[in-house]
Amino acid sequence: MNRNEQYSFFAFLSRMKHIYRWSLMRNVNNENIQEHSLQTAMIAHGLAMIKNKYFNGNVNSEKVALIAIFHDCNETITGDLPTPIKYYNPDIQDAYKKLEDVSKQKLLSMLPDQLREDYRGILFFDESSEEGKLVKAADRLCAYIKCIEEKKAGNSEFEKALHATRKKIEAMDLPEVKFFMEHFMDSFSLTLDELN
Repeated sequence: MNRNEQYSFFAFLSRMKHIYRWSLMRNVNNENIQEHSLQTAMIAHGLAMIKNKYFNGNVNSEKVALIAIFHDCNETITGDLPTPIKYYNPDIQDAYKKLEDVSKQKLLSMLPDQLREDYRGILFFDESSEEGKLVKAADRLCAYIKCIEEKKAGNSEFEKALHATRKKIEAMDLPEVKFFMEHFMDSFSLTLDELN
């Protein structure tokens, strides 16, 4: 490798803090994809540990957290397409999936050749794998938490999203997600004084 050669992968990832979620909604607190990714990683890691400890799972919780950290990084290229648009119909959903793949390839091209295959496995993770399902579940739980926090702040704009997201979470029918909902979710409705 040339000592003077420069790669922009990590500089591009640092721009995650400029991509905001929930763009069609009035937000009391704006949320960028960088902070969302950290929360998703923490919850995905927790779901993996819950699965392993309580439901006889054998999932690599560190791998789950790593995938979750990077799960939305391609949005530095595509932006965050709101869910109602992304899933409006199968044609849009397919087109967006192709766009995601192109954007992930673009990110990989910003790395030295020797690192590309390692990152390919992270960016193009198998969404149907146990790890992938846990990341998706954590992503949905984070959306639900966002709805709770907005509602708690007096923003009724998130009322419908709160109920729709809860239905999607329940439809996943994962015991570790049920455990999280039963034992951790109510705390997000509490104030700081109530948490202490």
